[in-house]
Amino acid sequence: MALWKDQLKPNPTNETMGPARFDLPPEEPKPVAPAATPATATAAARAQPRDVAKSESLIAPDIAIEGKIEGAGHVRIAGRFKGDVNVRGDLTIESGAKVAGSVRAEKVAIAGELEGNIEAASHVDLLQSGSLTGDLKAASLTVAAGSRMRGHADFGWDDSKTPARNGADHGKVS
Repeated sequence: MALWKDQLKPNPTNETMGPARFDLPPEEPKPVAPAATPATATAAARAQPRDVAKSESLIAPDIAIEGKIEGAGHVRIAGRFKGDVNVRGDLTIESGAKVAGSVRAEKVAIAGELEGNIEAASHVDLLQSGSLTGDLKAASLTVAAGSRMRGHADFGWDDSKTPARNGADHGKVS
């Protein structure tokens, strides 16, 4: 007769004790990350890129979205988008894509279709397969052979240095 009970084996004859318990080995402690000090926080901030515009969002070819796009970073549209686009970054409209709405971006490249105005951009590329139906206002414009545009283009003017136009069509192309 044994003076102790074996803890690893359940006792099937004693039903009042409830479910069988097994002893498990103790858990190993998990490593704890050190608290961020001002020096390590500054180093981590320096390691991250400051140019937020390097991130890119994509609307894939099989997607149609209606709404508004605002924020920082590049936006690439390969599907259909209906609404205004206002980004601190670049906008690319892929071949086969269609955008209906006004656009504000640093640089705009159009290989698909844009039905709306480009209200402010530092540079616009109207590529060979691109189509723009609307007015354009940009610091510079590149137009490829084979592209199409219906609207007014205002480019090459620095509005801060030019006098009021009083309704004149300086620099407008129809």
